Parts: sequence; structure tokens; C-alpha cells
Amino acid sequence: MNKTAIRNFATWARVTLKEEMQQKAGRLGITPSCIQKPLPSSTSEVLYFEVGAAAPLAVEGKAIAARKQIEKRLLQDKTIPYGTAYQALIEEMASTWFNRLAAIRYMEINDYFPDHMRILSSEVKDKVDPDLVSRPFDSDLEFTTEEKSQILAWKDKNQNDALFTFLLAKRCRELAAWLPGLFAADDEISEAFLQFSYIDPNGVVYHLVHDIPEEDFQDQVQIIGWLYQYYNSEWKDQVFANLKKNIKVSKENIPAATQLFTPDWIVRYMVENSLGRLWLSGHPDATLQAKWKYYVPEAKQEPAVEEQLQELRNDYACLQPEDLTVMDPCSGSGHILVYAFDVLMDIYLSQGYTEREAAQSILAHNLYGLDIDDRAYQLTYFALMMKARQYDRRIFSQGIRPQVYAVEESNGMEKWEGEIPQNQALDLSETYRDTADYLIDTFRDAKEYGSLITVEPRDYAGLAAEIERLQQEGTDDLLLAGWLYTDGNRLIKLAKQAQVMSYRFWVSATNPPYMASGNMSPLLSAFAKKNYPVSKADLFAMFMERCGAFTREKGFQAMITQHSWMFLSSFEALRMKVQQETLVDMAHLGPRAFEEIGGEVVQVTSFVLAHCQIPGYLGTYCRLLEPTTQDGKEQIFLEGKNRYTAKQENFAKIPGEPVAYWVSKNIFRSFDGKKLENYGISRAGLSTGDNEKFFRLWYEVAINNIAFMCSNNTEYLSTNRRFVPCNKGGNYRKWYGNLEFVLDWSTPENFHRPRTTYMDLYYRPALTWSVITSSTFNSRYYPKGLLFDHASASYFANNPKISFLIEGYLNSIVVQKILAVLNPTINTGSDVILELPFKIPENNKKKCIDIVTENITLSKADWDSFETSWDFQGHPLVQKGMSDLMSLMLGESTGGTLEERYLDFQAACEDRFIVLQENEEKLNRIFINLYGLQDELTPEVADKDITVHKVFDRKEDVPASMAGSNYILTKEDVMKSLLSYAVGCLFGRYSLDTHGLAYAGGEWDAGKYETFIPDDDNVLPITDEEYFDDDLPSFICGWLKKAFGRENFEANLEFLTDALGTRGATPKEKLRNYFIKDFYKDHCRTYQKRPIYWLFDSGKENGFKALVYIHRWNQDTEGRVLLYLHKVQRKYETELRMLEQELDSLTDKHRIGQLEKRREHLEKQLAEVKAYDEKLDHMASEHLVMDLDDGVKVNYEKMQTDREGIRYPILAKIK
Repeated sequence: MNKTAIRNFATWARVTLKEEMQQKAGRLGITPSCIQKPLPSSTSEVLYFEVGAAAPLAVEGKAIAARKQIEKRLLQDKTIPYGTAYQALIEEMASTWFNRLAAIRYMEINDYFPDHMRILSSEVKDKVDPDLVSRPFDSDLEFTTEEKSQILAWKDKNQNDALFTFLLAKRCRELAAWLPGLFAADDEISEAFLQFSYIDPNGVVYHLVHDIPEEDFQDQVQIIGWLYQYYNSEWKDQVFANLKKNIKVSKENIPAATQLFTPDWIVRYMVENSLGRLWLSGHPDATLQAKWKYYVPEAKQEPAVEEQLQELRNDYACLQPEDLTVMDPCSGSGHILVYAFDVLMDIYLSQGYTEREAAQSILAHNLYGLDIDDRAYQLTYFALMMKARQYDRRIFSQGIRPQVYAVEESNGMEKWEGEIPQNQALDLSETYRDTADYLIDTFRDAKEYGSLITVEPRDYAGLAAEIERLQQEGTDDLLLAGWLYTDGNRLIKLAKQAQVMSYRFWVSATNPPYMASGNMSPLLSAFAKKNYPVSKADLFAMFMERCGAFTREKGFQAMITQHSWMFLSSFEALRMKVQQETLVDMAHLGPRAFEEIGGEVVQVTSFVLAHCQIPGYLGTYCRLLEPTTQDGKEQIFLEGKNRYTAKQENFAKIPGEPVAYWVSKNIFRSFDGKKLENYGISRAGLSTGDNEKFFRLWYEVAINNIAFMCSNNTEYLSTNRRFVPCNKGGNYRKWYGNLEFVLDWSTPENFHRPRTTYMDLYYRPALTWSVITSSTFNSRYYPKGLLFDHASASYFANNPKISFLIEGYLNSIVVQKILAVLNPTINTGSDVILELPFKIPENNKKKCIDIVTENITLSKADWDSFETSWDFQGHPLVQKGMSDLMSLMLGESTGGTLEERYLDFQAACEDRFIVLQENEEKLNRIFINLYGLQDELTPEVADKDITVHKVFDRKEDVPASMAGSNYILTKEDVMKSLLSYAVGCLFGRYSLDTHGLAYAGGEWDAGKYETFIPDDDNVLPITDEEYFDDDLPSFICGWLKKAFGRENFEANLEFLTDALGTRGATPKEKLRNYFIKDFYKDHCRTYQKRPIYWLFDSGKENGFKALVYIHRWNQDTEGRVLLYLHKVQRKYETELRMLEQELDSLTDKHRIGQLEKRREHLEKQLAEVKAYDEKLDHMASEHLVMDLDDGVKVNYEKMQTDREGIRYPILAKIK
């Protein structure tokens, strides 16, 4: 199946159809903003509308009636704004015609039309005209004499698109008799939007016929499912983009936000192990069981369990095929119900039914479906009818319809007593009047809740029949007649769906929507809290409860859901409810079960529950987490690998009762002792509600406005500083690090959740971890002086001495093993950590503490080697000589070349890496032995899991064992970091005479700089020629001589620039090219898109560039940069004059070519510089002052925006 073609067509078709539907609405005087009023010149026959053209728009004939129906539809619910109702109508019409065209295409390719005439294409290859257009009178369509004449006229005038639209409408009305759930005989609204071309190569019909291979329409379920998913894909992307803006999912967007096409093999697993199991339990059939290859045989049970199962089998043996009712309350495109049809067909045929008898009985008795989305209902309806047609060629004429429904809502309907006067109650009994009002109350806003609505049993069929009777009898009262036509029809629909929603079924099977409570609309959220308090955290969990209610006693419930309900504490009460049923089997799929979704976010499990409690039952669990593809998981399942059996009663032995089916006896025993909650407390930290406003990376703000190393809040307040270091999680890193953020703690009362009740925990040393991580759990120690936020839970030991023991335990392989039981999700909250069983290694206590202490020291040394650490003391290649200040000042050698320094650093990193790896393995051995897990775990730690850096000369030298590590450095990385440090020295951020920061805000201290004097005006120009004394590349060369001595300058420069990977004939050229092309990009990456050195940039011709240091910025900075710009401009003008003079005197063609190329380049640079001059001059005249506290993101825009709010781009884009 060509999914790329299907995706491209479906996403394009939605946009195109919506545009076409909007145009067609406009031709009826209906616009996105209003329903236009007819002009005074209008009559009952013709309505005129002003459209801004020479002549007014005329609407006449059937279009007037259609317009009235559309107007009524748009104004039906007074609570919905007109614009919202209009967009919903356009969306519905686009998707309705998309579904209808796809259905017609499917039917014509599979030759399902009785007259065997194609309407969208031709059976003759490369023939342009569809068969029905070529030979309309050979079809089974009936035409009046007038219509025949019109057809001939269209043919004579070659108006084939008009003929096509007419015939398509005729075919659709014919299909309404066969498929009324998808086509409607008297649907004036949708027919008003019918106008398609088969000739237009940019039209939907043309692309449908030509873009998707015909063979793809042979697989009905797949083509319908993928068309539906891809049609919604861009809409879904928009909904998720809105969520990032805190725009909740409205009822109109729920289908797009939650739609996900279930893989075929998972559908087969669910149906075969619920519906199939129900039948085989009472009617053993080896042939059927062999045919259903995803059926999981029952594990061998204990005698007592076997006795209970036999009683159930006796009950199931009484069932007949007609009794096997199946409900999918979230039917989507009908995938599950269609396969249930196939399984039921197998069952019926095994009992002697013919295919025709079986098909009719299945539609009439067995299958039921509900969906919140009208479009999904249409597809389910169509899919089931086509499946029946596969077995019965006459099914269309039998009058049998699938029992599937789109959930309707009652919004806009008046309750019976409010609409109908008491003395004219149409003889409707009091019971039916009460039921009618109950339905109107129950289904108000039903599109928000769908089949989650619980409906009490009543005589809904009787109510529907009574309304239909009254409609047939009619009334002379115009008010009552109007009610019967409008609300009466709607009430019939409500009654029919209520009847189905009040049933209980032998099997419920579904792939429910996944939506966390935080993304729900206020209405849906309130509904969840009121009606599903146990499962309100997510829609899928709510549907677990609802499917349970849909399933009758001893029936089966099959679902595929996110697997978080198996482990998270928020679903513990739901697990208690599941424990009251029997988990028969499970396919635990984990991540990447859906080929359309990558990553670890959607992790799922599919399972089957029996709605009866069978103590001691051994369920079968297929663990399919490891294969990283949908196909890989299916293959492992079919091979019968990774299968476990477990009694669900054992889950209660573990805190929170997670569904830990794979757990060994030793792991179970580990929970018999104390837990981490006995040795300390753990908390999730503060939540600002607006991290952009309150958080900064520490290097964005002035260092003297950060209160480091405070012991408590009183001490912080005494500093009068605004920011406090705050632990905020971060990347995979063990032992120490990820200390990057500071928090504006001056106004915590403005936070969403400041957690001021944790004030006794703030500023204390603690163990921490990132709450959300897609990698292995990892813990870090952080020292005193920090706050912590909700993304980085923290653990505070009661006894500081035991804290390091716990840190060693948390970073051990034993904890990874146990967490896979307690919480195999990407979210590890503080409550989970408190449940970890903890044993003190009494015989190795001191050894453990010493190892952990060394590990923290090693990790801190690695973290502080980089300038993004606030404890950075100096570049590791420079620090070696910092003790010999006299040699530095004289420019003499301070011990080794740059290459030797690099090799020393490389060796130091290697030693650190090896020691840390050995230490982690020692800790693993201690805890493996302590927990008795020698048969399950080995102590080895993979190279890629060591979180200190290792240095390689080239990327090609990195071994496979390091693949996936974030702690790989190359020689190029090290040399670039050296240049970054050098730039810091040039600006005075660092000094060769001072450890750590020399200047990052506050008062400038010139006494810190003796060996190397930083730039005096905070502007470092970068040009492609050396025009200035403080030209950046030249300045760097001067720094190299001071930092490493003059003796080896040339060798050092060559070693450094060779590593950069930039072009150039000489080392200085390579250095210049690096600063022109790559430095700023590297700087932005190092500083996480919050650069502290800003690049003034005239454009792609590199006419002018200059770096400035934001901590030295003042109101004259842009003016000083402007002076350099003018100097460059004069340099270019001077050089151009000299080139002209030289060219006038030259005869050497080669030399002339070189100079002309240089002249052309200079002319482009000069033009660029002049254009840039205007912008920079304007901004320099503004004399803008920067407030570092606002952060880089705000200031970067502020310094490029004048006082009138006009933006002048003078700085390079941050990439």
C-alpha cells in the first residue's frame, strides 16, 4: 500500500475541499462572518446579494431552499458563535464529500455497482471520460424526458463537467437508498455543495483517481483507515500546536486530537482473544483456533481454577452465533468492527450458515458501534456495508443497516414541557414525555462526552416509534407540525442512540482516545471529575471504566490503551477496579507500537479482561517492549517469545499494585523490608506557571544579582539579590551537574505554585533526578543553596551520612530493575522513588560512601570543565600554566605545546571515565549481591551510560560502544571551546590572571587583568581582511601568544586551526573563516540559544560583523559599533578606488580576472554595508539601555526595536 500517496492526497484534499466548500457557501450568500441579507430587488424566485462585483449574485431554484436549510443549521444552537458554527459546517461538508468520493471510488474499483458503471473513472486504461459520462443511458439510473434532453444538450456542447456533476448527484441519490448512513436522499445542504470536475487536473476527483493506485482500494479496512487518519493529520498537528499555547481541546477538535488508526495485527489480537475466546470457550474448535493466529491459548491452570473455568464454559456453550454482541464505543473508521465481522463469519459458517445468511444476521444482531465524530460514523457504516456486500451481493436491497451511530447532542432543543402546550400534548403519554425530557437533559453537549455518557434503561424504542407515528398522522397545528419535523427527528435519533447506549454486550472492544485531563475543555474536565473520579486523569482510562459498564457479566473487554494505568500512582484506584475482574492476557507493546508515531511518548498495552473474578487465574502476558518497530513487535508475538504467566493477586505485594507480570520472586521479596520513605522525604518542587518570565540561564543575568550558597531564605533576603540558583532537571547525567538555571525569587507570590511550605527544604543539599526522561533513570547530588522545581524532584535524607548510600543505590542497576516494575514510564515522580525498597549495605557502608564521594567529585570536575558551569575556573588547556604568571607576562613557554596540553587533557578525561565506570560497576556488585539478584543482573556498565566526557581525535574514532552517548568530545570540540574561552578573555569575562569569572556585571576591576588586557571598547570586528588593530582573529593570535608563550605560537596556531575543519590556505585564514562562518552558530549552541556575545551582522556578503559582550553593553554600544561600520565602509571605498587604478594599467588577463572578481565582491559588500548603515544608525540614535534581568530572549528583540515599536534587524539570527 502506497501510504505516501494516500497521505499526500488526504492532507491536500482536506485543504482543497474546505476552500471549495467555502466558495460554494459564498455563492449562496453565506460568508465566514455572516449570512448576507438579500438585496431589496430580490423576489421569491430569485435572491440577489452584493458581492462587490459588477452584477449582484443571484440565487434561485433549489439553491434557495438549500440556503434556508443552511441558515437554519447555522443558527440552530444559540450558544455557539456564528463563526464557529460556520467553520464546523465547512469542515463537515468537506469531510462528507471526501468520504463519499472515497466510498464511490472503492465501490467502482471493486465493481459493487449493479450496473457495473464507473462514475469517477473508466475501466478502459487512459480513457479520460468516466464510463457513466460516456454512456449514461446504459446505466441503471432513471431519467425523465427533460433530463434526457438536458444530458444530450450537455454532450452536444461538450459540457462534460456539468454532466458529471448531474450524474454524480443522481448516483448519490441512488446510493442513499442502499447506504443511507453515508448518502442522503433529501439532503439539500450537502447537495448544495456538490460541484466537482473530473477534467480539472487540480481537482479532488482527478487526484483521487490518479494519485492512489487502484490496488490500494482492494483492502477496504486499510484504505478507509489510512484515508481517515491522514485526512485529520494536519488538523491534529494544529490542535497539538494550540495545546502548547494552553488552548484546550474543544469538542470540535476531539476527533482530530485523539484519532489513531489501530495496527491490523493488534485489532486481530483484541478480537480473537475476546470474541474468539468467548466462542471457543463454549464451542471448542481446533480449526477455528488454528485460523485465528493471534489467539493466545490459555495457560495451564491449577485444579481449583480449572473447576471455575469449566462452569464458565458450560454457560458459554449455551450461546448461539446471534447472541454474540460486540460493541466498539469509539469505532473510528470501523477497523475493529470489520474484523469482528470476519470472526463472526467464521463462527456462523462453522455452525452451518451460508455466507449470505451470516452476513445479514451479523448486521442485524451482532455488531454495534458509537463515535463522537460524524465522519468516523460514516466510514464505519460504509465499511460494514462493504464487508457485508463482500458476502452478499444483494445486501443493499435487504433493508438491513449496521447498528452504528454518531453520538448526537440535544443542544438547542427545548424540553417537552417548554415547547408543547399542556393542552396539546399530541396524546404522548406521560412516560414518553418524561423520557423525551430525560434524553434532552442527558445528551446536552454530548459531542463533548460521546459514549462516556451513561444512559439508564428505558423504553427508547417505544418513544421513537411513537414520534414516528405522530409524524405520519400529522397535525393542523403549525407549531406542533414544525416541532415534529425538527426536534421530533432529532429526538428519534437521540432515542435510537440511547437504546444502544443502555445495552450491555458480550464483548466490548476499542482503541479509545488518549487525552490527559490537562488538555480537556472545562466542560469535559468537569464531567470527568463528576462521573469518572477514579479514571479522570485521561480519556483512555475513563473508557476503561465505560467499556466495563458496557460489558455484561462473564463477557470480555478488549482494549489498547496507554500503559501508564499499569504503573502510575494516579491510576492506582483504577487498578483496584481492574483487580475485581480477571486479566486474561496482554500484549504489552510499549513505545513505537504505531508506525505513524515515533519516540517514547505514546507507550501502549493491549489487553483482554473477563468480567468475572477467577482467583488464582494465570494470565498470559506477552512482553513486546524491546522491538522498536510495529512489525518487530508482531513478529515476536507470533513466535511466542517473551511470554510470562502471572497471578494478578501477586501484584498487590508491590506498593501501588502495578501490573508487574514479569517480576521474579527475589524482586517481590525485596518489598518485604523498608522503603526510601523510611529514610527521608521526597518532593516535587515549585511551579512558576510562566518559566519564560521567571527562569534564566545563569549566564544571562549579572553575576552580582545571583544569591549563591545561601543556607536559608532569610539569608537570601539579606543579599538583596533577585535570583537564586534553581535545580530544574536536565539531560541524562549521573552524580553531579545540570546546574544551569537561576530563578527570579523576588516575587514568589506570583508563581503558580511557589511551594513556600517547602521553605525548610529549599537551600538544602539533596539528591535529584529529572521527573521526565526517555533514558535510564539517573540521580545527581546537588549542594546547598538551590531551590528546586517540579521538573526535578528531590530527595532529602534524614541523615546526611546515609544520603550518599542512597545516591549509590539510585544510580545502580538494581534500581533500574525495580523501577521497571514500579514505574516503567518516562515519568518518575517523587512518590515513586519513596516506594523503592532500600537495604543498607552494612558490610560495605564505608566503601559505598567513599565510592559515591569520588563519583560526585569526578562528575563535578567534568561539569566544571565547561564555561557553562558557574564554578568554571578556566579552560583546562590553559589552567596548567596559570600558576606561572611571570612566564605568561613575558610571553615565554609555560610547559608544553598546545598539542601536548590537548593530549594531557584527553588522557585526564580517559582516566576519569575509566575510574567512574569501575566505581559504578563496584556499586552494582554490592547492590546486586545485597538484593540477591545475581541470576538476573550483571554489574557491567556500558560505555554510553558513563556521564563524563571522553575525548577522541575524530568522529571516526568513536567506538560503537559509545553510540548514543551525549558525552563525546572531539579535538574539534575542544579547540572550539578554547576559542570560546579566548573570546571571553578578549572581552574581559575571563582573565589569564584570575580563576573563574573576572567580569559578568557590576563594577569593572582593571586590576584583574595584567597578562592580557581585554578590548577597551567592547567591540570586536570580524572582516574578511585585517582592517583593525583589534580585529578578532588577530586579537586571538595575540592571546595565544600570551596564554601559551611565543616560543610555540606558530605550531600552536596550526594545531588549533587544523582541528577546526574550516577552509583556508594558512592557519590565520582558517581562523578568520571560522569566526566569519561558524563561531556564532557554535556559541549559540553552547549557550542554548541564549548567547552572551552578540553578533552584529550586515548580511550574507559578510560586509561587516562585530561581536559585543552583553554584560558590558551600555547605551552607547550600538554607536561604537557604528563607528567601526563607517571605518569598514571607507576601507571598502578606498580599496575599490585602488582596484580601479590598478585595473586601468594591467594587461595580464589572469590578474585582471582576479581583481575583477575581488571588485565585484567588494561592491556587493559595500552595498550591503550601506544598507546596514541605515538600520544601525537608526538604532544607535535610540541609545537603548539593556536590563540583563530580562534575559537574552527579551533583550535580543528589545535592542533591535525602536521606541516606535518598529524592528530593525541588526543582529544575526540565533540558530
